Amino acid sequence: MEIYGLDLPAYPKQEEKMPKNALENSELIIGRNPIYEALKAKRELNQLFVARGERGGSIEKIIALAKQNKIPIKEVDAKKLDYMSSGGVHQGVAAFCAAHEYSTVEEILECARERGEEPFIILLDEIEDPHNLGAIIRTADAAGAHGVIIPERRSAALTGVVAKASAGALEYVKVARVTNLVSTIKSLKKEGVWIYCSDMDGTDYRKADFSGAAALVIGNEGKGVRPLVKENCDMIVSLPMKGKINSLNASVAAAILMYAAADGR
Repeated sequence: MEIYGLDLPAYPKQEEKMPKNALENSELIIGRNPIYEALKAKRELNQLFVARGERGGSIEKIIALAKQNKIPIKEVDAKKLDYMSSGGVHQGVAAFCAAHEYSTVEEILECARERGEEPFIILLDEIEDPHNLGAIIRTADAAGAHGVIIPERRSAALTGVVAKASAGALEYVKVARVTNLVSTIKSLKKEGVWIYCSDMDGTDYRKADFSGAAALVIGNEGKGVRPLVKENCDMIVSLPMKGKINSLNASVAAAILMYAAADGR
C-alpha cells in the first residue's frame, strides 16, 4: 500500500531514525480532532504519522486532508506513536509542526523584486542533517540570498534544531518546500534564473560567472546531487580538493559557493 508516494513495506528502515533527524524538537500534536483542525486551518505540518491499520472514523478524512495539503504521511506501529506521545492519548495519529512557516517560490522571487535585485536562491537536494540546513540558512542570510528551497521528502524540515542552528536567520530567510525539485528548477529557468550545480568534475567555481539571476544547488551529505537534478542544471561548479579528503561538509561547501556567488553579483 502506498500513501502519498511512500512505499510502506520499505518504511521500517526509515522508522528507526524517526524521532531524531528532521523531526527532532518539533512541536507534536496528537489526537484526531486537534490534527484535523490544524489541517483545516492549513497549519504548517512537517509530517503526519498514522498507526498501521488505523482507517476508521475520522482517520480517512485526516489522511485525505493531509494529501490535499501536501503533507508527507508515514504509517508506523502503534507502539511508536505511544513512544512519541509519551503516554498521551494519540488515537492512532500524530503530527509534527514546522518551527517556522514555509514560504513559496513565488514569494522568494517577489523578495528579489522588492529589493530591486536579481534573484539569488539556494536549492538543497535532500539535505538531511538539520544542523546543516540551519547553518546553510544562516549563511544564506549573511550572503544576501533571497531564499532557500528544499524538497518535501527525504529532507530536513524546519524544526527547532534547524531554527537554533540558524542562529535566528530563519526569521529572515524565506524557505520554500516543494514537491519536485526538478520541476522547480525548470520553472526558475523560465524566470531567467541560471542554475549552478555543486558537484565533482565541474568547472572550478573561481572561474564561474555568477552575475545575474542565479541559483545554487547543494546536494545530499553522502550522495551529492541526484543525477536527474544535475542534468537539469545549466552549469556544474566544483571546489578544488588539494588534500587527501575529497569532499567538504555540505554547509561548508554551500558557504564557500554562496560567498563566491555574492561576490560576483
